[in-house]
Amino acid sequence: MSVEAGIDAVVGEALGRQAIVGSVIIVAKGGEPIYRKAAGWFDREERVPMREDAIFRLASFTKPLVAAMALALVEQGRLSLEAPVTAYLPHFTPPGPDGRPATIIISHLLAHTGGIVGGGPAFDAAGVGGGLADTDLWLDENLRRLATVPLAHRPGEGWVYGKGLDVLGGVIAAVDGPTLGESLARHVTGPLGLADTGFTVSDRTRLGPVYADNPGAAPIRMVGTHDVPQRDGPGTVTFTPDRVFNPQAFQSGGSGGVGTAPDFFRFLETLRMGGRPILGRRTVTSGTQNLLGAVLRQPGSGFGHFGAVVTDPVAARTPQPAGTYEWGGVYGHRWFVDPINAITAVIMTNTAIEGCSGPFPLAVRDAIYSGFAG
Repeated sequence: MSVEAGIDAVVGEALGRQAIVGSVIIVAKGGEPIYRKAAGWFDREERVPMREDAIFRLASFTKPLVAAMALALVEQGRLSLEAPVTAYLPHFTPPGPDGRPATIIISHLLAHTGGIVGGGPAFDAAGVGGGLADTDLWLDENLRRLATVPLAHRPGEGWVYGKGLDVLGGVIAAVDGPTLGESLARHVTGPLGLADTGFTVSDRTRLGPVYADNPGAAPIRMVGTHDVPQRDGPGTVTFTPDRVFNPQAFQSGGSGGVGTAPDFFRFLETLRMGGRPILGRRTVTSGTQNLLGAVLRQPGSGFGHFGAVVTDPVAARTPQPAGTYEWGGVYGHRWFVDPINAITAVIMTNTAIEGCSGPFPLAVRDAIYSGFAG
């Protein structure tokens, strides 16, 4: 079965069993698109078909964009990977798990090894905001609250997926500001011509509704604030889709962006091709390697500056070769770049959390590799 036929079958099956509402998928090999389709509904209730230029809430698709912005500042000599965060944010001094002072450096933020948490009793008690649920906190105030929450581990001694990229956003705003969005436009989206990607919506008519998992029935349209059970762990994720319209909400470097599949595909292809005009090849090469050393994240997968890195395909249970880098966005998205086979894939849906960590994106991935193998 060809790649196109395989992906069509996966998408058709997922729409048929109402696992997702709509999707936009772009896959290329050697820079040549071999699959580029929108499917399902953009707005199910109004019977509006999905469109290729739909604007999605990016969630953690925001992270590699912010990483690229930070690394551009490193190349310019305005930011150092080895510098302590306090060199740029003097007030950000969270205690270690034992209460003793801890030194977090910029590279810890990028690789999620600083111990900065994203939840838990102390986090909740501090009233820390994120990029998914609504908030009226400004960035400085949010980071001040986050600085009171003890770290999960000593910096460099573990891996925890928390609010490190929100802190990095604060660093970038302090170094290059005045806002994270303006810096993103200067260093990433502007040079690449990504007109629909940023922290504000370029065209509200192309930003559709979002839907939540509803096992055994059709996904539920999110209205107001909505809690969705995690797919890969306990607890729920709280979404407020209208957060993006709140001018008081801080620009979250970890999950606050919006953008389109074509824009994000262009960004990933820029990385695959070496980074120009936003980054140098050496920066991209080093940032797409596993930087965790002896720190264990999960079997067969480490982490770099832009996302997870496959280190052992057998242990990771993936057809992707070692060196593939990838990540997702909890609003319903996955992406990967396979530099060995020159494959770039962007999978975006309007269905949380299925499109991120449910069976759907894995089935699309498998259809891609089955199609090339056949």
